[in-house]
Amino acid sequence: MTVVSVVLTVLAISIIGGWLFSWLMHFLALVYGKYRLHRPISPPSPEDLPGVTIIKPLTGVDPNLFTNLESFFNLKYPAFELLFSVQDESDAAIMVVQKLIDKYPTVNAKLFIGIKYVGPNGKINNMIRPYEAAKYDHIVISDSGILVQPDTLLEMVSFMKPDVGMVLAMPYCVERDGFAAMYEKVFFGTMHARNCLSAHSVGINCSTGMFCMFRKDIIEETGGLDVYGKYLAEDYFLADAITKKGYKLGLCNQPAMQNSGQVSITDIHKRLIRWGSLRRKMLPHLVLLEPISECFVQGFAISLSLSYLFDISPMVVFLLHVLVWFLSDYTLMGICENGPLPFSKFEFVSAWLLRELCTIYVMLQVQMGGAVTWRNKNYHIYWGGKVEEVRL
Repeated sequence: MTVVSVVLTVLAISIIGGWLFSWLMHFLALVYGKYRLHRPISPPSPEDLPGVTIIKPLTGVDPNLFTNLESFFNLKYPAFELLFSVQDESDAAIMVVQKLIDKYPTVNAKLFIGIKYVGPNGKINNMIRPYEAAKYDHIVISDSGILVQPDTLLEMVSFMKPDVGMVLAMPYCVERDGFAAMYEKVFFGTMHARNCLSAHSVGINCSTGMFCMFRKDIIEETGGLDVYGKYLAEDYFLADAITKKGYKLGLCNQPAMQNSGQVSITDIHKRLIRWGSLRRKMLPHLVLLEPISECFVQGFAISLSLSYLFDISPMVVFLLHVLVWFLSDYTLMGICENGPLPFSKFEFVSAWLLRELCTIYVMLQVQMGGAVTWRNKNYHIYWGGKVEEVRL
């Protein structure tokens, strides 16, 4: 056996190992999703429920902002406060918040105007003042585009056990009109859900800061929220600090329902490129692992590997791989949806295929590096995740 054949054999066996590991992720996501998502729970008795401070940093107004914010005023929970924050007095979100405060005078809600600069992360700068003024130790951070149900806060608190330092909600999407909204929903119900659920099932940090709860006393032990202003992915580093303190990460049974009123495929791709660029610098090993974890890339690699080792038709292997992957994703999205999908199978196939094909474009953009754009600002990401705002 020549050196080349040995190398090719080892490579083919390695690809098969990675392929089997990928299917383990599919299996874990399906099982854990079925076990955890939308599962009824027994909440603590009212006297055992802690007070909760909900911080909502806002920037600008989109068509669904009023509806999303109003859902928080209708939460059914005995003791909570709503703390809104905007960067300056010219922000149009002020009028929306003030209108809701006037409409619901019995809800403990306050508006903070002006930032406290602690680093290049604008979201953290926007949250510091309400964070410092928080009345309760249990803190919820929620993006402006999140829509909640009346019992969402109660469900989330139910997972905050003594050994849990942070409870996360898996991002998903409200049903909205338009192909771009469907495309976004398919992404969060398949690829993102698979990574999130499989990671949580084995205790791996896969945090997203769209909607999460943590204990303030733990964060204060790490230096306070100010410390995380030097990162853009503050959610990952908050979760990482909490686990290093010996606490677990919990996953709520209700997904975090995104309900942005403005969505386009271009914006979705920019978002994915930004996330990928952050992961590339925070977790360098993903530079190699992420590309080969996608359906078509992995299907191409496994078909060639099995053909080389066992002389199996690569076309048959590739088609079977894609078909089973597709059926797994379809099943997983049904679990996320907690019922039948809100669109036809043809529409799902169209959105799924586009997402899988566009993955190559997204990966290439991530590998090219360069500055990351977030909220009209440009950032240079250093190895380890720290960022610096740059002027282009």
